Amino acid sequence: MTAATLAHTPAATTRSRLVTGPLLRLLVADTGGLTGFYLLLSVVPLYATSTGVGGVGAGLATGALMISTVAAECVTAALVARFGHRAVLATGLLLLGLPAFALPLAHGLPALLAISLLRGLGLGILFVVCAALGAALVPADRRGEGVGMLGAIAGMPAIVAMPLGLWLAGSAGFTAVFVAGGVVALLGLVAVPGLPGRRAAGGGTGGGAGGGAGGGTDEALGLTAGLRHPGLVRPAIVFAATATAAGIVATFLPAAVGHGAGTLAGAGLLTQSAAGTVARWWAGRLGDRHGAARLLAPGAILTAAGMLTLLLVGSPIAVLVGMVLFGAGFGVVQTASMAVMLDRVTATGFGTVSALWSIAYDAGFGAGAIGFGFLAGWTGYPVGFAVTAVVVLIALPLARRR
Repeated sequence: MTAATLAHTPAATTRSRLVTGPLLRLLVADTGGLTGFYLLLSVVPLYATSTGVGGVGAGLATGALMISTVAAECVTAALVARFGHRAVLATGLLLLGLPAFALPLAHGLPALLAISLLRGLGLGILFVVCAALGAALVPADRRGEGVGMLGAIAGMPAIVAMPLGLWLAGSAGFTAVFVAGGVVALLGLVAVPGLPGRRAAGGGTGGGAGGGAGGGTDEALGLTAGLRHPGLVRPAIVFAATATAAGIVATFLPAAVGHGAGTLAGAGLLTQSAAGTVARWWAGRLGDRHGAARLLAPGAILTAAGMLTLLLVGSPIAVLVGMVLFGAGFGVVQTASMAVMLDRVTATGFGTVSALWSIAYDAGFGAGAIGFGFLAGWTGYPVGFAVTAVVVLIALPLARRR
């Protein structure tokens, strides 16, 4: 081996640095906002039920949150282009945190829906800015792993905060959960000043420029053009179908298990979040090696299997097994769908992909919560879970198409 060869060998084998200072600050802001969101996610429907609005009202509260989230996601990329990442993300954290303090005063459905709509605007901003900026801050040669890592870290608040919120509501009351959720979301503001303003710096800016399996799209790709792009829409639909199940689980699992909701439902949500977090990171690493598109179908099948297991919702073992299967499948689809979509646009299209992916998540999540509220009142919870599994499987052919 020559001296020249030796000199170039380390550079050829050195992988790009995955975690940088701006990325760490983004994770702090994202974690704060998501912790505030997940603390309240399963508690607000229980609170709605306790105020006398019933299961339909509980579903509408989650649905209102998701509807306004989708509305915010449709315009966030344009807002970032005009005002920059920092200003828009700060606004999102304020909208997510401040209205939570008014929840103890919301004793009727109109007030509850109004607060949910405001918080949904903040959540939509958080989702789009953090996903797009995160994708731009990770190196292109490790994008799948980076997306999986970001997803896994973003899943940590769900692991801790969803069961913690239920426990805190049972032990300290609803007001304590609402105040905690508002405070934690606002704490994310401390990391915002250190983030990039309008353009992300780092190795991620060169990714996906026509090099993906699906071919890069026009650099001027907007949301409307993205909705006409089959290579983006198909994985987004698969993800939306699995997100439907996620909305149902988060909103109705405590009510479905009935007795011991604070313990069994909390354990189920904890199990689901933990399985999903591991699956998201694993799917990113595997997708970099073998292609993320290959993981969509197995992830959807696991998601459906988890929902079918909830036919035995009266059994604690069935609930926990179902949550492992569902969490793993949903985690795989989350990472795989995002990685596939990012691979099919240039770096300037990351905002559009982030918006489409987030819209798929929130539209599916909200539709699941609203639709299941009516369906379960007619068929009961077990049959409703089975119908949800069928909805997920209907999208399976799209996962298999290149």
